[in-house]
Parts: sequence; C-alpha cells; structure tokens
Amino acid sequence: MARYVRVSSISFGGAGGGGTVEERVKRNLKGALELIDRAALDKPDIIVLPEVFPITGIGIEEGVKAAQTVPGPITDAVAEKAKRYGTYIICPMLEREGDKIYNSAVLIDRRGEVVGSYHKIHPTIGEIEAGITPGTDPVVFETDFGRIGCAICFDLNFPDVMIGLKRAGAEAIFFSSMFRGGLILSIWAFALGVWIVSSTPGEMSAIVDPLGRVQALSWNYNRVISKVINLDYAVMHIDYNHVKWNEMKAKYGSGVEIDVSAPEGVFCLYSHMTDVTVDDLIEEFGLERRDDYFARANRVREEALKR
Repeated sequence: MARYVRVSSISFGGAGGGGTVEERVKRNLKGALELIDRAALDKPDIIVLPEVFPITGIGIEEGVKAAQTVPGPITDAVAEKAKRYGTYIICPMLEREGDKIYNSAVLIDRRGEVVGSYHKIHPTIGEIEAGITPGTDPVVFETDFGRIGCAICFDLNFPDVMIGLKRAGAEAIFFSSMFRGGLILSIWAFALGVWIVSSTPGEMSAIVDPLGRVQALSWNYNRVISKVINLDYAVMHIDYNHVKWNEMKAKYGSGVEIDVSAPEGVFCLYSHMTDVTVDDLIEEFGLERRDDYFARANRVREEALKR
C-alpha cells in the first residue's frame, strides 16, 4: 500500500565569521536550527542536514576539538526541533565515544529521542590523519515510514557502503556530504533501485528517484527542498513484465503507477492504494523484480554453458 513520505533536505554552507571554535560551532548550530524551522513549514517526515554541519567552515583539524558525545548539546538542540515539529532529523556531526572520534550521522526521531548513529566507513585520508576513526558497518534504521540508511561524503565512492545498505534493506538512502555527488548519486540510485536524498553545503542537494532521475535540486535561492516520495515501489526490467501492464491497469487504474525509463529498459512500479501493496501486485500478476530477473538470466546462462 502507498507509503507517502515527505522528505526535506537542507543546504547549509555555514554561518561564517571568526572567533573561537566554540563560538563558530554555536553560530553554525544556530543557522542550521533556523533552516530546520524553514524546512518544518513543509511538514516533513524527515529532514537531513549536511555532513558535520556544526564545523562547516572550520576545517577538520580544528573541528575535532568540537566533537561531542551523543546525546550532547548539539543533539539536544536538534532533538528539541524534532520533537516540536514531529519529524525525524538526521544530524551529522563529529561524535566522541570514549577516546574515539567518528564522523557520524545521528538519527533523531519524532519524539526527540536518539535512534542511533551511523559512523562514516570511509573517512578521507585527511580525516583519518586528523584523528577520525572509520566506522565498520552499514546501518539501516527502522522508522515509522520505512527502512532508511545513511552514507557520508567519501562513502559514495565505495560499493561496500552503498551495496551494503541495499542488502540490509534500505528503501531510501540519506547522503550527507561536503561534495555534491552529482552523477554518482544518479548512478547509485539507478544501480540499487532506491531513493537517494542528499544534503550538501551551498547548493545542489538532490532528491533522486530509483531510476536515477533527479526530482528536486537546491540552488542558492532555495536552501531547502522538499518532496513527497512513495516507498511502496519496486524496480523491474521491461522483459516479460510489460505484457502484464494492461491487465494490471484495467483492474487497478490510477491505483497503479508504471513509471517507465525506456532507454534503460526498466520501470518503477508504485502502488497508490491503501489496501494493495507492490508485493501484492507482483504476486498477483507474476511480475519479477529486476534483480531477480538478472539472477534468473545468469542461472539460464550457467545451465547453457554445461551443454
């Protein structure tokens, strides 16, 4: 059945100005909280902020001095907003755990409670030299609207993170970053068949659909982007499935959306119904997900090689 989720992404390039690290972190936090207030006008289910936003403009060498525990002052301030607006918020920051410092994405729920942290698996060389400890495993969080994963900046270049999130069941991946990602976002969204929502400083935060197409993009005039996405979906190849389209539409009409990307020979099936899921449609009409089809094609090939 349809699972509509309003996602919001904030592009925040830092508050600027001089002073001590502590003073600059406070200004960055204040600026980010103001943009959360702006994003809340769209009544989102989840808001994502850029990578280590509290130290934007400070630099990692100085920024590690501002690492905080979770919970701590930064997450407490963001949690107050999450509770006030009844939304999840992804709060990326430098997190201190004992004698280790991680580049983290902290998920806070609608009640203002910390759900958990994802630790960046692939920090840059510069981050590691500055004292950042790499994370070890992809993390998928259960929310009241679906399963989400987080990736951070340099992670985007490494299949173990992105494929790991898909295998762990992520239906949407939230990407907090210092670099925009660009074409790589679309490549991963298409390859994995998942929604990707990015948040970067300045501009070009993006919401990318499971067929790799950019559905929303931030610029310097719109620091907040929001969009309703449907998490009841499946990506399929056209082969064998397209002959079922007319029958499916005849029975369910507008309750079924068949979003075709012809050049790639694929489509994304969405259910807009309250009582029928995409899984139900797959079972009823004998449809086959893209990954399952490719796996079947490989099995047929392997059998042919034995002849």
